[in-house]
Amino acid sequence: MSYHFKRRSEPTPLITASSQEQLAKINEVRELLGNLPMEMPKFLSSATIRRFLRARNWSTVQAANSLKEAASWRRQYKPEKICWENIPDSEKEARRGYIPDYLDKNGRMVFVILPAIKTKTSEKDLIKYLVYNLENLVLNSEDAQEESVVLMCDFRGWAVSSTPFSLTRESLYIIQKYYPGLIAVAILTNPPRIFQSFWKIMKHFLEPKMKEKVKFVYNNNSESQRRMGDMFDLDKLGLPLEEETQRAWTSTRMPRK
Repeated sequence: MSYHFKRRSEPTPLITASSQEQLAKINEVRELLGNLPMEMPKFLSSATIRRFLRARNWSTVQAANSLKEAASWRRQYKPEKICWENIPDSEKEARRGYIPDYLDKNGRMVFVILPAIKTKTSEKDLIKYLVYNLENLVLNSEDAQEESVVLMCDFRGWAVSSTPFSLTRESLYIIQKYYPGLIAVAILTNPPRIFQSFWKIMKHFLEPKMKEKVKFVYNNNSESQRRMGDMFDLDKLGLPLEEETQRAWTSTRMPRK
């Protein structure tokens, strides 16, 4: 798998499209895809095409090209066939990454990642578990008109050894390449000082639009707490870690729709 990133001095201005314009662009993308929609009708739904269009600033050509690449990947990787039972140590991994049973104040789903929790699972299986969660997030946000997931990474206790560069790089690649238009905001909470060196490298693998979505939050910062209070019911976020993960992993095993 190859990784590419582009440097831009300024972000591309966002384009909005009316309902009629969206429908016209969806139909145009279908034409550009040829026979693919018949081969993969479930994946290439109007909701998926709209999501890719939104992520590609409503460019039908760019969206169609991105969908072709995603279809090629799905044909080989078969993410829709990943189930809870064939993920090694799935119960343990559910404590490192899970979809909690609450939404933010805008009704968006939340995907929590705790990278500091140690694991012996291979990178290949960690990616499989990531894809499993991404598939569930997509399944439950098919009708969303906007980006519908808040990604929250809690870096308490994190060390460089907690997250290999290769794993982070591939995770970012998959999220941006094959699940674009899904993440609305990425919240990085309490990263230690040593994280700054890691971030200087990894941010180059973020597309400009994704980089703008990254927000750093610190418990001892009033502005951070205000921002979190605007997005969440802080009482729900205040659960003890063990209680929250125990509640979460039991519902992670099945699609949430």
